[in-house]
Amino acid sequence: MPTHEREITGPVDLCTPGGRLNPGAVGWTRRPLHRANLRGWGRAKRWEYWGIVTPRHIIGLVASSLDYAGVHGVYVLDRETGEETGRDGVVPFARGALFPDRSGVGEASARGSGVAVGVRQRPDGSRVRALVPGAVDLDVEIPLPDGHESLGVVIPWSSRRFQYTVKDVGRPVRGRLRLPSGDHEIGEGAFAVLDHGRGKWPYRMTWNWAAASGPGLALQLGGEWTDGTGMTENALFVGGRLHKIGEELSWTYDRADWLRPWTIRGARVEAEFRPFHEKVARTELGIVGTETHQCFGHFSGRAQADDGTWIDFDGLTGWAEEARQRW
Repeated sequence: MPTHEREITGPVDLCTPGGRLNPGAVGWTRRPLHRANLRGWGRAKRWEYWGIVTPRHIIGLVASSLDYAGVHGVYVLDRETGEETGRDGVVPFARGALFPDRSGVGEASARGSGVAVGVRQRPDGSRVRALVPGAVDLDVEIPLPDGHESLGVVIPWSSRRFQYTVKDVGRPVRGRLRLPSGDHEIGEGAFAVLDHGRGKWPYRMTWNWAAASGPGLALQLGGEWTDGTGMTENALFVGGRLHKIGEELSWTYDRADWLRPWTIRGARVEAEFRPFHEKVARTELGIVGTETHQCFGHFSGRAQADDGTWIDFDGLTGWAEEARQRW
């Protein structure tokens, strides 16, 4: 059941020499192939987000440049106690932030307002460090297994507004997390998710995102921000192999009670998500503002692989979110 969307199999530049969207970059990939050669200042967004789920903790790290500001953050949820630890920082004009133009290559780093995040990327994996002095100290290796595939997609709103994203779900992870409560080893039963983003955005945008993983299976689902563009960011991963789901999905959830069950459905996806914790993040900088409700929980249901086989994914752990942006 191949998707109607075009698969890109060779390296490509995201932008033309004049800075507009390269029509040849619109499509999806199984490994990072795009060079995000963004030019100039204004509406350009760059970020690296790593989410890590362990049997004891859920960790979120973000380093971002929104042109006018760098918004960086480190977050840790203790799944046993419900305690949240971390810090968000805003740095004017993203001073000092470094972002490579290719996913999986080079270094990304950001520092300021009591937050430091660093990612060193190699062909065989990434080392990720994060520090909030006195609160969080993280040092992990995230290997890239042989044959592991990720979903890269270019979303084309117009020739001047577009986004390249890499969603890499279900990566193994090992290392150490140090909190005021003590040191915690990260390894067995843990997985990591990457959201690599580069693009030029409209002023207002809302998106949904869900990611989950379990032994041999992973799920990547998105919605709303891709509607009407002809491209989607939906995929099932079986044994590290990507099965692209080229349809817009229907998301149903209660904005008055985020912890009620969510449903995500389409011709090839029948998912229910049951949250156990809600994280709320808000940023207000005058005409700029963001509000994100990210819920952590468990998925049940099934999705259809490329050969038509339905794959059950009951018990996958991950998150689903709604983010509303004025930026």
